[in-house]
Amino acid sequence: MSSCHLSLAKAEFYPQFFRIEAPDPLPEKIITPRRNGTIIVNAAADSSAALLGREPVVIEEGAEPAPAVPAAPVERVLVPAQFGLVPAWVKSASDGRLRALKLVTAKIDSLTTGTAFRDAWLAGQRCIVPLQSFQVDDVRTGKPVPTRITRIDNSPMGAAGVWARWVGEDGEVITSYAIITINANAHALMNRYGHAGNDKTMPAILNEGSYDAWFNAKVNKAKEFLRPYPTEKLRANPVEKGRKQPPAQF
Repeated sequence: MSSCHLSLAKAEFYPQFFRIEAPDPLPEKIITPRRNGTIIVNAAADSSAALLGREPVVIEEGAEPAPAVPAAPVERVLVPAQFGLVPAWVKSASDGRLRALKLVTAKIDSLTTGTAFRDAWLAGQRCIVPLQSFQVDDVRTGKPVPTRITRIDNSPMGAAGVWARWVGEDGEVITSYAIITINANAHALMNRYGHAGNDKTMPAILNEGSYDAWFNAKVNKAKEFLRPYPTEKLRANPVEKGRKQPPAQF
């Protein structure tokens, strides 16, 4: 995947495909690092309380445990967030913004081993990134050709992601996200892209019927949702000539 992705093409796609209201105004069409995109979070999760300005649920010491009840329904909320993760532990906003340029994607293996993403992942700070397409470089001719990956039916996709909330000493807040990527060496379409000798990767596109389950999954089960998206549902097209595009990273 490249360092950019496209936001949803139509306002009606937000309620139609993600059961959320469209933002007003709509985000920029091309989301590049350190620009604001949108993410979907679960407002019913304790991990999202600070992000949404809500008080987390606190159980007093010695209190009787609540009776077991079914898991609460997921409450999907759309949140503006910077593309490129700013970990909560960085010392300054300027340091965070520099790091964000290299933290737009989180490889599945780095979710629990890399310091940049581990805290967010273990805290259950998962999100869905609504996108119309993502970009890769086709280097098979020796010269990079920016190529856009979309669904075959042009419907939006929901990419799995992690989010973070950084708060500075002066009260400045940066909400940010990274898109989770998975190995695509065996993917019939995505194994064509990326540089020779490197492992091929692709965004972890969630199955449309598993969005709520992704939010509700325990941390030790959440990786089970990160699977290659079916080849027959994706299509690749070169980006139109004359359009300036950022270099691909995936």
